[in-house]
Amino acid sequence: MGFAASSDTYENSTITARLISVENGVAETSRTLSLGLDVELAEGWKAYWRSPGEVGLPPEISWDGSENLVSAQMLWPAPERFTAFGIENFGYKTRVVLPIQAVLETAGQSATLQARVSLLACSTVCVPHDFDLALTIPAGTGIDAKAAGLISEYAQRVPLGPEESDIIVETAVIADDALYVTARSANAFVKPDIFPELGPEFTFGKPDIRTDDAGTALWAKLPLLAQGEDPPPLQLTLTDGSRAVTAQPAWSDRIPGAPFEVMANLPDLTQILAIAAFAFLGGLILNVMPCVLPVLSIKLTSVLNHGNKPAHEVRNGFLMSALGVLVFMWALAAIILVLQSVGVTVGWGLQFQSPVFLTVMFLVLAVFSANLFGVFEVSLPSGLQSRLARSSGRDGYGGDFATGAFAAVLATPCSAPFLGTAVAFALSGRPIDVILVFTALGLGLSLPYLVLAGKPGLVRLLPRPGRWMVVVKWVLAGLLAGTAIWLLWVLIGVAGGRVAMTVLLMTSLFILLATIRLPGRLTRPTALVVVAVLSLLVPTALTIPPQTRAVGQDWVAFDRSEIPKLVSQGKTVFVDVTADWCLTCKANKTLVLDRAPVVDQLRGDNVVAMRADWTRPSTDISRYLESHNRFGIPFNIVYGPNAPDGIILSEVLTSEAVLDALSRAALGDPVTALKTDG
Repeated sequence: MGFAASSDTYENSTITARLISVENGVAETSRTLSLGLDVELAEGWKAYWRSPGEVGLPPEISWDGSENLVSAQMLWPAPERFTAFGIENFGYKTRVVLPIQAVLETAGQSATLQARVSLLACSTVCVPHDFDLALTIPAGTGIDAKAAGLISEYAQRVPLGPEESDIIVETAVIADDALYVTARSANAFVKPDIFPELGPEFTFGKPDIRTDDAGTALWAKLPLLAQGEDPPPLQLTLTDGSRAVTAQPAWSDRIPGAPFEVMANLPDLTQILAIAAFAFLGGLILNVMPCVLPVLSIKLTSVLNHGNKPAHEVRNGFLMSALGVLVFMWALAAIILVLQSVGVTVGWGLQFQSPVFLTVMFLVLAVFSANLFGVFEVSLPSGLQSRLARSSGRDGYGGDFATGAFAAVLATPCSAPFLGTAVAFALSGRPIDVILVFTALGLGLSLPYLVLAGKPGLVRLLPRPGRWMVVVKWVLAGLLAGTAIWLLWVLIGVAGGRVAMTVLLMTSLFILLATIRLPGRLTRPTALVVVAVLSLLVPTALTIPPQTRAVGQDWVAFDRSEIPKLVSQGKTVFVDVTADWCLTCKANKTLVLDRAPVVDQLRGDNVVAMRADWTRPSTDISRYLESHNRFGIPFNIVYGPNAPDGIILSEVLTSEAVLDALSRAALGDPVTALKTDG
């Protein structure tokens, strides 16, 4: 199809582009021209709107070198929504004509138009196009009917202003990590969509759009994926089939209520039982995960303490330890439900991002370790000892309970197979789902205690008491000391070296005060309480603001918006979400990611290794995990031209699984499909 007034055509396997004009000539009194950039896209390719979404680039035209031209304003037909990599993009497919309103310097004289076009076209990869289009419109008259019809067709798709449209965008508010919008129309909405423009620092996910029973009132919620400090004026385009409006709604201070609640797709009994089984297996596997080091000494101490007791006391003691595990899990579930009720995002193991929690754990473990090493002995007042002695051996049950609870606390920085699926189901489900999953998880984690409670005679298989118990005691003390050192190292990453060193000094002072006698009955207890309280105040007073941390020589820092850009260039992107407190992450790194052949693949020219450090709280990383329905780490995913939505790997990595995912995600032939003409 040809046009009387058309530039030469830029054409390759991806796009065909030309500059067209309604006017065949510049009329004697005319100072305007109606032009159009006509772009046809090959199947599967798209171009971008003026606001491309999370990634992409809009078409741009430079008119340098043109003659008899004052200005040229490009209009933007309403876009479509495209989703890839879990990211929302706005643009056009198949064909688009961008209307251009040109203003001439001198009426009635010919115009020479030199258009330098920059356009990004994307499919599984993105190809930038830079080309020149030239068009001369002589003085004269005449209209090109085909060009006029085509430009008019797309001009009618340009969103109207608020005064011209039957759609009224009423309010907008940003709250609870989302943008809420309300609108109304005399004509019922049929297939509405919303495209917000709030500057490059603000990006949004796919909207949840609802209308009332009549279809004339609209409510929308758009998840906020990234945000800047202060939101600029919002420009919002609302489309509904063939009609569209662009408006700047006023900011509201109230979250609008939804016209109806979406009914949850409730799982059936089989699904619930399967998830409970996953949680149980995940808790059971936690007993043999890398995080077993912090809890091993506690469990061994528990077994040794029951070596010479009657069977019923052994049974009751281990039942109390199992109850300690379960009570901790129930308390964790209750805290999660409370936090969810006030809109806080929660995840598995996030307490290890708290400097105060880490300080408490370090202080407790360091004191317990010093006690096992014999640095000091804990003695109770004589009256209390006498009462406990008359309690038929029940005095140890409180300690058994604490043993189970403490072991459960220290197991939470680990993730295990099945655990991620179960926790994701719980945190995205109903309160009963949270309770069910964490109960099953606690039962799995406490199974060793339950087995020993059921078979208390197994404890009698231990050797008779002797010197070997002194050796075991020192080994257990060493394990606890190693765990305390690990927590101190985590505290350095979370709160900074100054906090960690101060906590270490305060803990050393606490142990020193516990080893010496001070005059007066209350002097030492009072001093110990004061030192402990001061230790807990240190993280709050001295924690330094979060700073960008080095991610390693072969890794780049996590940037969600860079993933589709890299994949569009034919790259494969391996994302590793990790933290100093995640022992499973450290095991994956040591045993798989830092070893050949995986490390050699990650260093390849077409592979980008991207690391997200979640040692400290990060809203960007939390939202990224939540977008994949994950609430804990480790989390590893591979993106590539053949896997734009990513291939999610198991919590426990193997070399074979990583290499297979990298191979499946990679582009088979990145060259021949991308060749362009000119």
